[in-house]
Amino acid sequence: MLEKALTGSKKYWAWIIFLLAVIAVGFMAYLKQFSYGLGLTGMSRDVSWGLYIAQFTFLVGVAASAVMLVTPYYLHDFKKFGKMVIFGEFLAVSAVIMCILFIFVDVGQPMRILNVLLYPQLHSVMFYDMCVLCGYLAINIIVGWTSLGAERKGIHPPKWVKFLVYLSVPWAFSIHTVTAFLYAGLPGRHFWLTAIMAARFLASAFAAGPSLLILLLLIVRKVSKFDPDPPGVGAIQSLVKIIRYAMIANVFFYICEVFTAFYSSIPGEMHAFKYVFVGLDGHASLVPFMWTATFLAFLGILLLVFPTRKNKVLLPIALLAIFFANWIDKGVVLIIAGFVPNSFERVTEYFPTSNEISIVLGVYAIGFLILTILYKVAISVREEKAQ
Repeated sequence: MLEKALTGSKKYWAWIIFLLAVIAVGFMAYLKQFSYGLGLTGMSRDVSWGLYIAQFTFLVGVAASAVMLVTPYYLHDFKKFGKMVIFGEFLAVSAVIMCILFIFVDVGQPMRILNVLLYPQLHSVMFYDMCVLCGYLAINIIVGWTSLGAERKGIHPPKWVKFLVYLSVPWAFSIHTVTAFLYAGLPGRHFWLTAIMAARFLASAFAAGPSLLILLLLIVRKVSKFDPDPPGVGAIQSLVKIIRYAMIANVFFYICEVFTAFYSSIPGEMHAFKYVFVGLDGHASLVPFMWTATFLAFLGILLLVFPTRKNKVLLPIALLAIFFANWIDKGVVLIIAGFVPNSFERVTEYFPTSNEISIVLGVYAIGFLILTILYKVAISVREEKAQ
């Protein structure tokens, strides 16, 4: 079926060439980092995780969000999601590959990744995170590709596929839960040391991931003859309901964290929140990001709560607001603020370098290239069946 990705319009090939150009720039930046070392990044002794790990954290949630389609469709026979499930699974494939690549570029020398495999530590959360990510990637590739192949032939998928589908549901929850445990299990970081970190991760994932999926499906509707949500089905609006409640839960959890920190008046609990909202000791690089995320979060919720969610113009705006609110929260603020202040009660600010940003854009371009190819194959099969 991959041959279907080799044909397309001029716009399709222009998009592919653009992605390849961004990948080339990112690869050159990575070769420079590989030769010189992580000193080319903005990370330091005090801020040892930066933009790479932040993107990994965010994208794990995007990958896990596929379960929001799989669970209703397979477990509850919710047929509305029938035309959308494959796109959610392929989005998960792309997201997990980007997650793995961000870990790859973050460790500096890639050979170090072998240490996790050659010398596994069963008490290490990182070891389990690697296991669940690789397993989830394999499940989504096998289920998605096998189901699409069966659909092309006009037959039902093999019975063993359903077992993998059922397995993917708890697995999806596990990949983001284990990622949350990476942070919640560090006693020296007050910003992360919270029992509801996993719940926050899942709530934000089930808001941001489906938001991105709907935006992609709206693009699919415009650039192809295939409609993932035909008139009268209402699949997108059903998914919007999930996004709405997930985002409300995410904001509620965050407010609980803020209340606990400031009502208890424990300095260690308050410092990071002060840093991101008003600045700390004259340092305020994350303040614009945090207030932008706050505004976008409430804007997205308001647009989805009221009938504006059915407006063709306002719906994409609401979804973009929720997606970027969660990206700023988990893809920028969460990781960096966790290192403030350091063990000497001083603030060391982190600023990503141009080389670092080039690598990040290169990894995203790889992910979107994979996603474009997978979506092109899926759309071509669906258009072929409709003829």
